[in-house]
Amino acid sequence: MVREIQPDELEELLSLYLHLHENTVPEMSNHLRDTWDRILSDPNHHIIVYEEDGRLVSSCVSLIIPNLTRGVRPYALIENVVTHAAYRGRGYATACLNYAKELAIKQNCYKIMLSTGSRQESTLQFYRNAGYDDTVKTAFVQNLD
Repeated sequence: MVREIQPDELEELLSLYLHLHENTVPEMSNHLRDTWDRILSDPNHHIIVYEEDGRLVSSCVSLIIPNLTRGVRPYALIENVVTHAAYRGRGYATACLNYAKELAIKQNCYKIMLSTGSRQESTLQFYRNAGYDDTVKTAFVQNLD
């Protein structure tokens, strides 16, 4: 079942992120709780999850960004696409991305952007198959760490 995350699922989401690029689950702190509360209260910040067997097995984040161009239409940004290693290849991440697309359509977004740090052809093909075009834009990243 694909849906938006519930407030009591933070720890499970953080554990799922171990299958993305995290090495450890962050310690519960005031900063983490405050960040979680800000995310949950932001109507433009959506954490989409796929639940299977009573656990979160896939997720993505969709941000709806207000915009002053393109007829004052917003755009969406997708981040943190992840599926638990034991559940990959079952279409769960695609379902999350499709849910994000439906949110973007309902908000009258004119585009959805997604970037990946992966160079694996299977990952790039996954995004192409999900409808993302890697030929129309060039992404640049400046890390601040």
